[in-house]
Amino acid sequence: MFQTYSYDDPDVLPPAARNHWLFMETNSAAAVMKAVCPTEWAEIVDVLSTYRIDPKTWLKAGGNRGDIPEEIDGLFGEKGWRETRLDMETRGILFTKNGEKIGELPPNYQEGYLVDNFKNRIVLDVEWNAKDGNLDRDLAAYRSWYEAGLISAGVIVTKDRLSLLALARRLWMAHQKTLVEELRSSKLPVDLSTSTTTTFDKAELRMRRGVMGSCPVLIIAASEVTWNGQPYRGE
Repeated sequence: MFQTYSYDDPDVLPPAARNHWLFMETNSAAAVMKAVCPTEWAEIVDVLSTYRIDPKTWLKAGGNRGDIPEEIDGLFGEKGWRETRLDMETRGILFTKNGEKIGELPPNYQEGYLVDNFKNRIVLDVEWNAKDGNLDRDLAAYRSWYEAGLISAGVIVTKDRLSLLALARRLWMAHQKTLVEELRSSKLPVDLSTSTTTTFDKAELRMRRGVMGSCPVLIIAASEVTWNGQPYRGE
């Protein structure tokens, strides 16, 4: 696993984006996307520079998708990114040494899966609260598609669970102090205690195992610095 830090170059990732998310990459993924897919990279940078977590949509139950991934997917959808299934078909064509075609092998068809966002040669999945096995699927697929020449890089947007858990507890307790005693509750409205969902540390672990092979991959995680600074005021 060749870990790089091209996202620390302000010419690649401006401070408005760099300072509000956590990052990990392999094979200079950020710089690669800026070089080979500049329009799509500029759109990623724009979303990272402007999107901030709002407690009114974050601190609520929402299953494995919920409001946060829907908001992020919506921002990319406005820029022309689409939920897309990538299938592959491999064909073997036989030639003589003189270049004469003499036959074909049966095609090998491989069905893919729906990625959250795809545009040009970049795949971007928002893995917010899904089962952590999704990360194995994503990274293995990125590797396969990259080695087949279909994509230039893969991106996963997720969360830094412990940082957001600490923030959620502070915001929730501050809100409880505004309520009368009989309405107060210590239980968070969103589950951040489970360790079996997609998180930044789970993605890091799989990256260090090399699941993605030589594919440039950028992991982006929301943390306390992604918060918009607003208090939680209840539903």
